[in-house]
Amino acid sequence: MDAREAARLLKGVRAAVLAGDELPAAPRPEIAESWRRMLAGGVHPDRDARSRMLSAAETEERRQVSPLREVLPVLREGLLPTLDTALHILVVADADGRLLWREGAPSILRKADRLGFSVGADWGEAVVGTNGVGTALVTRQPVHVFSAEHFVSSHHDWTCAGAPVRDPRDGQLLGVVDVSGPLATMHPATLAWVSSVARLAERELRVRHLESLERLRSIAAPLLARLPGRALAVDPHGWAAAVTGLAPTDRIPLPKGFGPGRVWVPQLGDCVVEPLPGGWLLRIAEVPGTATAASRVVLDLSRPRAWSVTVYGAAGSWSQELSPRHAELLFLLAESPRGRSAAELSAELFGDPTRTVTVRAELSRVRRHLGGVLTRRPYRFADDVEVEVIRPEDPAALLPHSTAPAVIGARLGRSGPGVPSGGGWRM
Repeated sequence: MDAREAARLLKGVRAAVLAGDELPAAPRPEIAESWRRMLAGGVHPDRDARSRMLSAAETEERRQVSPLREVLPVLREGLLPTLDTALHILVVADADGRLLWREGAPSILRKADRLGFSVGADWGEAVVGTNGVGTALVTRQPVHVFSAEHFVSSHHDWTCAGAPVRDPRDGQLLGVVDVSGPLATMHPATLAWVSSVARLAERELRVRHLESLERLRSIAAPLLARLPGRALAVDPHGWAAAVTGLAPTDRIPLPKGFGPGRVWVPQLGDCVVEPLPGGWLLRIAEVPGTATAASRVVLDLSRPRAWSVTVYGAAGSWSQELSPRHAELLFLLAESPRGRSAAELSAELFGDPTRTVTVRAELSRVRRHLGGVLTRRPYRFADDVEVEVIRPEDPAALLPHSTAPAVIGARLGRSGPGVPSGGGWRM
């Protein structure tokens, strides 16, 4: 059917539904179900409701923690090369329906702005009616919404195709990838195309998961080989990387608030939990009073661009190489036994206390490897952890890449409160 003819028919169908009259044609089942939800929820069919837009800082925080950030290259490479960005918008939204990323030509983006189809906007179905983002989130299925299939009339000049993206580890809904544009851009293959790219993104997440388990296994295997009892290494979602003294298992459900120390785990009983890079070491407590968690951390900054952190615990030790930014952050925290707020760290790193979003995002990544060793509010090393910093013999060689004001001050021998100067030291 011609797109304009189809749009006229759908407007007649929608009007009949709203008036309770006989339908000239039946709406597609997924659209009919969505319209019933809109009528029951009180969404106005002719008034474009808007919820509060996320601020730039709030949007960036969501971007930093979204797993979809890892697969943006897959989504872009799968859709943009054959997408006419003068007529289409590529949108990625999180599981709450908040638009986090979008791409398209300035002219089409301006048209989308007039609809509120902007980064930070809430396109949940209960807010803006039937649409390719919100309806896909509700049904957890790919959906194509054309013209007057949108419940709210201001969206009738658009067509959109959205497909959900799930976490292959646990099936959790991560968000939606959507392609939208004016009615003339409608093509029956668009939905299949978008759905295929969403599946490619899920496959990429699966590959990344398996790679992270292999990295965890390479670190955990030597530790497990030295342990006499029953133990296993799991990633933050409970997927097992290595076991000893136990039957092989795929996954252990971890309780809420899971962290280092003595923890009761449903399938295992009383366990002693220690952090590992990218996961946890769980030792089943055979003897009351078994030692817990990490006791010592060595931050080695003595070798140029080969910085590392080594964590010592009851089961042994493990090391992790550090990126330049993470080396800076751990050095600043080691120099500040009482801890630092995100604003204080931002000032010490950038000379600007407002760049807290970047600081929180980087510390979130560091804490994936050092959970239980680092605490927050304020950010600091745990009170029961001994910290040693090994500095280069030449003070000028301390993190030579760094332009952080606090690091420059340390090179010049300036010490803040509670910060000793000189070579390696402990606190």
